[in-house]
Amino acid sequence: MQLAVLDPLRADQDFPPLEQALDEPNGLIAVGGCLSPRRIVNAYRSGIFPWFNPGEPILWWSPDPRSVLFPEHLYVSRSLTKTLRKQRFEIRFDSAFADVIEACSTPRHAQGGTWITQDMKNAYCQLHALGIAHSFEAWQHGQLVGGLYGIGIGRVFFGESMFHRVTDASKVAFVALVAQLSAWGYQLIDCQVSSEHLFSLGAEEIPRQQFAELLNQLCPQSPTPAAWQP
Repeated sequence: MQLAVLDPLRADQDFPPLEQALDEPNGLIAVGGCLSPRRIVNAYRSGIFPWFNPGEPILWWSPDPRSVLFPEHLYVSRSLTKTLRKQRFEIRFDSAFADVIEACSTPRHAQGGTWITQDMKNAYCQLHALGIAHSFEAWQHGQLVGGLYGIGIGRVFFGESMFHRVTDASKVAFVALVAQLSAWGYQLIDCQVSSEHLFSLGAEEIPRQQFAELLNQLCPQSPTPAAWQP
């Protein structure tokens, strides 16, 4: 199967059907294009996200199966419940988006680099300015110590990355995010790629076709008017 090549000057260009994504590597569907807000929103709405390393062309992915979390399936362990009861963190949202994405882009100890390039940071900060990308943050003693960011379209939140500087800070931010999203009427959280960490919080895998059907159902629906309001 030949990989689709996107025109960087046509942000309105359609992506190929999801069934044309490669099996190896899992879910690679297109290369090229641009990181304009229109292109990125079109991608997420189609079940596709950008993910590439510095020096590579833009790569677009839609893995099968897809890792998701239904808010009602959130699992909070006994130890995390104890942490939540201690109220060690102040939770905010959209108060330090650029700082959150910068922290998420910092390579972990076992990594030699990051996929959150400067172009990606610029693109998602632009989406934040448009009210599309959002952050959820854990603060302690006036310092940002954990958080995550993603994109909200309709009643779906597409999670991108998280970080922590203090133990359990990102988990507490995630639990707070899920609770708030549920209150705002969100019905699905996209986790993109599976991991034991996400499974421990209640994430599960569903077929890509089912994920696409959920997007078609939920993305056109609006969350409550209170969503993301200060």
